[in-house]
Amino acid sequence: MENETVRPADEFATQLTAFIVADVAPNEGEINGDTDLLLTGLVDSLGVVMISDWIENELSIVIDPVDVVLENFQTVDSMVTYARSRGALTES
Repeated sequence: MENETVRPADEFATQLTAFIVADVAPNEGEINGDTDLLLTGLVDSLGVVMISDWIENELSIVIDPVDVVLENFQTVDSMVTYARSRGALTES
């Protein structure tokens, strides 16, 4: 998959947060950009798979399994930073 469009980071962060709240961690309360999703247990390994799949579909990128690490998926902000490093997002 090639990245067809580059999206604003703030728009993507909002949509990613909404996806996590609705489909990955419902009933877990408010999630912010710096909320630790993994070490708090809000998101488990299946949730990480769901999130990475959603990111791939939304941004038309392929996430290498070696990139699915705490550093890249711990918070919404870290996922945005990762997507930006892949050239899929513009600065907000």
